[in-house]
Amino acid sequence: MKILITGFEPFGGEALNPALEAVKRLPDEIEGMEIKKAEIPTIFHRSAEVMRSLLRKGAFDCVIAVGQAGGRSEICIERIGINIDDARIPDNAGSQPIDEAIRPGGAPAYFSNLPVKRMTAAVAEAGVPARLSNTAGTFVCNHVLYQLGFMAEEEFPGLKYGFIHVPFIPEQVDGKEGMPSMPLEDILTALGAATRALSEGDEDIARPMGELH
Repeated sequence: MKILITGFEPFGGEALNPALEAVKRLPDEIEGMEIKKAEIPTIFHRSAEVMRSLLRKGAFDCVIAVGQAGGRSEICIERIGINIDDARIPDNAGSQPIDEAIRPGGAPAYFSNLPVKRMTAAVAEAGVPARLSNTAGTFVCNHVLYQLGFMAEEEFPGLKYGFIHVPFIPEQVDGKEGMPSMPLEDILTALGAATRALSEGDEDIARPMGELH
């Protein structure tokens, strides 16, 4: 299996993005699966264009996008991307879409077709806090997850796709009282565990991981 794993460039005034820093440190092979790593821009639509170009060039079986979720305390395996851009802050090109469909007339949402519960369990079993998330937000992370669903449906038949959100790392929360963080090594451990879970096949586990509210 050939897997593309991407990380976003820094955004929102941050000097670094822990998603990208962890992705760059992943090995080139995990459980016999070939791992290719790439950086994508934190820019609406341009991020999807870069992702599409990478997929066309690489003949990948699977793609996992990884993004920063400041304020979250766990590794979050995302279940769904929705067809809306609603940006609280501008992207890195200064664009700030409000209540705009990513693809007008497109599907309301796309669910990741990865074994998201098995990936979540694998991260937790590796000793890193993790949860299955039902919202990837409405910024560029959600945009990319939704666009990957569209690409898998329309352009890359059989492509497996998903998204993982990671917390801030400690050096990002200096002066941000009460803001959670996670060591970069733990994030790297989590990405490795989630990726290794894919070597066990496509079937997911039936385990309660839903949310009450």
